[in-house]
Amino acid sequence: METVVPIPAVPFVPVHGTSAVFPVRRIYCVGRNYADHAREMGMDPDREPPFFFGKPADVVVPGGGDIAYPPATSNLHYEVELVVALAKGGQGIPASEALGCIYGYAVGLDLTRRDLQARAKDKGQPWDTAKGFDHSAPIAPIRPVSVCGHPGTGAIWLSVNGMEKQRGNLSQMIWSVPEVIAHISGFVALAPGDLIFTGTPAGVGPIIASDRVRCGIDGLGELEIRLV
Repeated sequence: METVVPIPAVPFVPVHGTSAVFPVRRIYCVGRNYADHAREMGMDPDREPPFFFGKPADVVVPGGGDIAYPPATSNLHYEVELVVALAKGGQGIPASEALGCIYGYAVGLDLTRRDLQARAKDKGQPWDTAKGFDHSAPIAPIRPVSVCGHPGTGAIWLSVNGMEKQRGNLSQMIWSVPEVIAHISGFVALAPGDLIFTGTPAGVGPIIASDRVRCGIDGLGELEIRLV
């Protein structure tokens, strides 16, 4: 089959401790999945059904490193998150079977152009330009379940230039990983290669060019970026 433009490269994330890679199909993100973060964003953290947004697959930044400060914003925010990598998919997956779909876990950053997001919220518009811009999803190497198990508890933290800004625990998620998978699969068919960013604890805030951001999750290592 002849193509009229070059076939785009498949984005991927390294698998920790190996030469293997995890090809990325889609990226799903859960909004306001920690009660303290929901409060700091001015929302009531009642256990209402979770909501989701997406990022293009090619915005991943495998392993972090230097990232250019994005255009069209003066209020770029960090959000450290547990990322779930799927090896299996399906539609209507029961929460009781969801863990069997998971290949592994990683530390990720959901970078957000907060000023664009605020304007979109005010006008009832989508968040695509606020969340789905180039290099907006740095992610550490994925650790397979066979190595790290299924982390349901453990510290999740982030620092900027050595000063801690976020600290929470995975156990504080309003919707657990199996519940998140079940909910998403009720709307779309999940598939191998999908990544799910599962939300961030309180303490989100702005970063500027030259800032160094380090983040980590117990048992899953660390991720570091520098804005240039």
